[in-house]
Amino acid sequence: MEKGSGHRDERVHLELSSEAAVDVKVIGEVAWEENIVLSNPKKRNALSLAMLKSLQSDILHDADSNDLKVIIISAEGPVFSSGHDLKELTEEQGRDYHAEVFQTCSKVMMLIRNHPVPVIAMVNGLATAAGCQLVASCDIAVASDKSSFATPGVNIGLFCSTPGVALARAVPRKVALEMLFTGEPISAQQALLHGLLSKVVPEAELQEETMRIARKIASLSRPVVSLGKATFYKQLPQDLGTAYYLTSQAMVDNLALRDGQEGITAFLQKRKPIWSHEPA
Repeated sequence: MEKGSGHRDERVHLELSSEAAVDVKVIGEVAWEENIVLSNPKKRNALSLAMLKSLQSDILHDADSNDLKVIIISAEGPVFSSGHDLKELTEEQGRDYHAEVFQTCSKVMMLIRNHPVPVIAMVNGLATAAGCQLVASCDIAVASDKSSFATPGVNIGLFCSTPGVALARAVPRKVALEMLFTGEPISAQQALLHGLLSKVVPEAELQEETMRIARKIASLSRPVVSLGKATFYKQLPQDLGTAYYLTSQAMVDNLALRDGQEGITAFLQKRKPIWSHEPA
């Protein structure tokens, strides 16, 4: 992401075959934000191996920079993502290639979870299979009211097992299993009700609302937010006692941060904090 000017328009083209190319745009609208756009609408933004590798690279871009505060993942066209490119999953490609596709996809989803800054999905349209997995893997997901979500692999004989990992961690088990067993889509409002989404807004307000959330996050201390994100996911699978032990330690670590003390001092002095964004 370009620093200083706050603007970037970089296109990454990865040739998949002579038939089509994968196109991922990385557009940093402002210096603190990276906007990753799935930009292959003719192929319904399918998560081909090339697309996944490009996503992997883009998500890692500037991960250690104090300037980067938030990542937004969006898409061009009426489909956010249709999931894996089925042409890559035929017998001709072979088992090793298939394994690389799913392993790379899993790495991308875990990168989102482990990234030091919040990752927001901005969804305007259909998200299916691994596309739904991508939405479920993001920390925050804002969608237009025209969006819908499905894990329809069972209908073509390929159960959405890997999408089910992220889905089961975002929605109640019985909701996840109904989606996985039937392949039937749910609406944006249903997705919001079940916890797959953070917010649903009219299409015309989608970008504005997503940027409002991103700006709020960017106005805060990066190391405080990063510590909070890491701690949240670390304690989530733990038993109650372990969760409180881990989070108590995190609170102590938070107080040791320069920005932790700055925030408290600013509050007591009734002024706005001046964040250093220093990791320690």
